Amino acid sequence: MAALAAQPAAVPVAGGTDLMCGVNAGRLRPAALIGLGRLKELRGWEYQDGHALLGACLTHARMGRPDFAVLMPGLAAAARAAGPPQVRNAGTLGGNIVTAAAAGDTLPVLAALEAGLLVSGARKGDREIPVSHLLAGRDRLRAGELLTHVRVPLLHAPQTFLKATGRTGPGRATASVAVVLDPARREVRCAVGAIASIPLRPLDAERWVASLVDWDGKRGLAPDVLTAFGEYVAMACIPDPDPERGQGGELPPAMLHLRRTVAALARRGLGRALS
Repeated sequence: MAALAAQPAAVPVAGGTDLMCGVNAGRLRPAALIGLGRLKELRGWEYQDGHALLGACLTHARMGRPDFAVLMPGLAAAARAAGPPQVRNAGTLGGNIVTAAAAGDTLPVLAALEAGLLVSGARKGDREIPVSHLLAGRDRLRAGELLTHVRVPLLHAPQTFLKATGRTGPGRATASVAVVLDPARREVRCAVGAIASIPLRPLDAERWVASLVDWDGKRGLAPDVLTAFGEYVAMACIPDPDPERGQGGELPPAMLHLRRTVAALARRGLGRALS
């Protein structure tokens, strides 16, 4: 924190999987780098008031392990899908959030979990901001601030993460969907990633399908309801052109294919969570 206060223009670096790509491509020229790799306090997690406090330097490889997956299966699935082993071994949760790339695999899961971000600054002290506010630009990291932890609620309920890529094997997501069940609040939360600059929450679809779930029983839904949910999510995230806004015509074939992909991912994700 003292180093950041002395050099507010310095860029903190942990895994560097995104940062160094920008440096090597000539898009970024940081005035200075502050390495976070030795800060053990940011590389683990702990329990706090029904939440998990995840260090910002927690790697994707560590989050993909079975002991972590028992607590946060959706986040573990996203971490395991975040690329080849060399990327997962270096890339961190905090880097995924601060970079805020549209195809960031952990972002839809964090949005569906409604996670909070703990930020520290030498001058302003500590504060917490919702992850959705940072991703949407409603609240940003200020000069001299550092993302230290991510606060995630422990729901003790099924969570799923599915993604589609343009090729076989690990790759950049063309679309991804996270589904989280919250039995205590009787909610189904869904977030769609990679198709927009930030994860999208189809709130109406969430409320509709949550009203059909038998929370006190088996929680299963008929196949036609799962299909309708997938289409509801896809239409909410990729709507038809609006003639009143001068958007005449039909969606191009590529967008129609993307809509079908989102519908399939949402249908499968909810079906697996309820099963």
